[in-house]
Amino acid sequence: MNIVLRLAWRNLWRHARRTWLTIGAMVFSNTLLVFMISFQFSMYGLMIDNTLQVFSGHMQVQAPGYKDDQKMRQVVLDVQPLAERLRGELDSETIAARGWAFGLASSEERSYGIGIYGVEPEFEGNVSNIPGLIKDGQYLGKSDAMDIVIGGMLARNLRVGVGDELTLLGSGLDGSFAAAVVTIVGVFESGVKEIDRNIAEMPLGAFQEVFYMEGAGHQVVVLAPTLNDAPLVERRIAATLPDNLVVHDWVALQPGLKQAIQADMSSAFFMYGILVILVAFSVLNTQLMSVLERTHEFGVVMALGMRPGRLGRLVMLETTLMGLIGFLLGAAVGALLTYWFSVNGLSYPGMEEMAANFNLPGRVYPQVSLLKTLFGPAVVFLFTLLAAVYPALRLRRLHPVEAMRTI
Repeated sequence: MNIVLRLAWRNLWRHARRTWLTIGAMVFSNTLLVFMISFQFSMYGLMIDNTLQVFSGHMQVQAPGYKDDQKMRQVVLDVQPLAERLRGELDSETIAARGWAFGLASSEERSYGIGIYGVEPEFEGNVSNIPGLIKDGQYLGKSDAMDIVIGGMLARNLRVGVGDELTLLGSGLDGSFAAAVVTIVGVFESGVKEIDRNIAEMPLGAFQEVFYMEGAGHQVVVLAPTLNDAPLVERRIAATLPDNLVVHDWVALQPGLKQAIQADMSSAFFMYGILVILVAFSVLNTQLMSVLERTHEFGVVMALGMRPGRLGRLVMLETTLMGLIGFLLGAAVGALLTYWFSVNGLSYPGMEEMAANFNLPGRVYPQVSLLKTLFGPAVVFLFTLLAAVYPALRLRRLHPVEAMRTI
């Protein structure tokens, strides 16, 4: 075996320039795959976290059926005590109670149907970035104040601003008529049209009073420390909930977000596949040329008794050695490049300014992991071996006499 290994290594460097060009293609593709896969999944994590932090959180405690059909009567009883209990049990402040009602908001000139959320002002900023997106005025203060904050598009549609009053009309929990006059204390710009056009927030205490909730609400929003911690937090919450309540994770709350990520992932991996195939054809070309150039030599050793199968294994061993060099160098360079950006961050012109408008981080920090580092190079290595199968099998059809006549 040592003799075969030395022979394969020697054959690999008979044309050093060609070998290095092929290895260079493998190193380049492996480096690109390691960095792009790490960057892509970091972007997905950032996309998920930023989308969920706008409003929905990583998970929500609700009444059964409320997610699919938001009816006023599907409530979480004593919603604030429940949120307070969960904050204590999980030792986390990123938990907040909410109520929701559909209502008609009327200014002096116009009226629009909107979703009105009752929130805990002191905790809402821990689960949503809307309190940090106030562009005019300020966020909510006292829990029982008849104040409201609205989206920028809604403010323009209603032709109102900070300090103006809105009349809210709706239906209470008991089916009675609910009405209130509230003062606009802030206008936010989330960058999400559906939120800026259709959503308003008021203190939960005032909301419960206006809509006769009697201490009830509709959601307890939970934001986990990280996206990876969310499943564990969800299991802990589910274990403590009574039978009349359920907890939904972000996939159930935002199914469109997962579908968008899957669609983007499919297109990205299609491009990665093209890159891998191009490298595989480069290896195929190199090994096929190597076999054709040594046809005379192969004919001589076959005439001396060497079997074609051993020659095929020799070609495969040469390809394996070349693939391992590309694998190790590409994975190492890709990991170092990703690590550098994980420390210093990655940004492109205009990204920080755009992110600041939406209360988002202005730089992306791709994370190095063993799986992300090895997955792409491993696929390239596998296709490298597959590309060498044809040159190796070609030797099985080689006849010693005809091969020795080849110059």
